[in-house]
Amino acid sequence: MKPVYLIGYWLLALALISAILISMDYAFSQALLISLVFCPCALAVEYMMPRTKTLLDRIYLSLAVLTASILMLLIVHHLLWSPVMRTEVYQLIDLSPVLINPAFLGLLMTMLALGDVQWRKWLDRKYADKPRPITFISDRKAVTLDAENIAYIESNDTEVRVVTLDGQSYRNKTGISQWENLLGEGFVRIHRAYLVRRAAITSISADSLKIGDTSLPISRKYREEMKNIEIGE
Repeated sequence: MKPVYLIGYWLLALALISAILISMDYAFSQALLISLVFCPCALAVEYMMPRTKTLLDRIYLSLAVLTASILMLLIVHHLLWSPVMRTEVYQLIDLSPVLINPAFLGLLMTMLALGDVQWRKWLDRKYADKPRPITFISDRKAVTLDAENIAYIESNDTEVRVVTLDGQSYRNKTGISQWENLLGEGFVRIHRAYLVRRAAITSISADSLKIGDTSLPISRKYREEMKNIEIGE
């Protein structure tokens, strides 16, 4: 059921963007096709932004996505209004300046990406009591684990380790911030290099916690937040 809800979010997003374009005198089919440009761009922002490590990386990513979206809009608009498509239904309409306005495009794609993130978090809470299979690549092989079986994620800059409750370890290239978005509120960040499952925590001290016999450091940035964590919650 969860994947259906995720698809539903993007269908609703397409419908809303199409409605905006229809108000600019685009035909429904034209508006729908142009709206499709925004989805991959918003997803690129959502999944790539957490993997950036510096402000400069975020700026480069934003510029790349904005440039790609403007180019895609220009290409789609040109194809729609090619001589073959210039019929009574598809009348020639100049590309609206707002559609190539970087501020408008940035705001729209940010809203789409943030909306998807919040929607996923809500679904994570709604289905928290049900097994959530997570599939990722480790050593060039697909691995599927229930999120509830993951004890913690450890980042080593170039890769992460996914450690399970029974002590198994899997290497993966996905950034820890993206893992944080993927796993949701059942996990908590305790360090730039560690993301742990709340329910797996067995003890907490001022600057470290334990998951079974494994001790993990808590950085100064997260110590205040960890004071409010109840063990096994």
